[in-house]
Amino acid sequence: MLSHTLPLVLLPAMGCDGQLWAQQVLALGDVSHPQLGDLTVDTTLEAMAARVLAHTPPRFAVAGVSLGGYVALEMIRQAPERIERIALFGTRASLRMRARTLGEQGMLATAPHADPMLTPIISGPVQAMAERVGAATFERQQCALLARPDIGDAIRAVRVPTLVAVGDRDRICLPEDARELAALIPTAFFRLIRQCGHLAPMERPGEVTSLLRAFLTDRLDIV
Repeated sequence: MLSHTLPLVLLPAMGCDGQLWAQQVLALGDVSHPQLGDLTVDTTLEAMAARVLAHTPPRFAVAGVSLGGYVALEMIRQAPERIERIALFGTRASLRMRARTLGEQGMLATAPHADPMLTPIISGPVQAMAERVGAATFERQQCALLARPDIGDAIRAVRVPTLVAVGDRDRICLPEDARELAALIPTAFFRLIRQCGHLAPMERPGEVTSLLRAFLTDRLDIV
């Protein structure tokens, strides 16, 4: 178990803001010092990672969803000595993707493929996040993903404890995509989140919080 309380850098998905991680920020303060990374300014993963690294403590853990997961991997490629552990939600082993509009991304993220009772609950907050983030930021984020389709070097740089988790009904990162990523990282734990789509921290906040708590305290084997 960790003998100290780590800063925990939380990175949102494309078209999302800190609201995605709101429950985890509130719930994990006893085992970490959560802070949000800014992925709204830059047009490359490298620049996004450098910006977040410039505003983080010397040593920390990082968790990201989708785009945030790719930025987390780039951060560990740029500064492996600073990151103690990494959690990747809805993150694939490749950046191969097609260009989407903000509306299409939101529809895939909140489509009724997860718990039908949950869809109307999260669709409003997801739409609100998209409006706050705005189309210009979304275009910058999409450019960052489309510009760097090979993340093999970043994946190979991972040498720390890693959590790879995905919703069983994710349509953007399929479960087999996440399993492929976990298979490439010798230090990875894989977890499938049931009745969940792409935005696990918002769709299944309690389960994601429990996973991160266990991961941060080296108790993932009992969750």
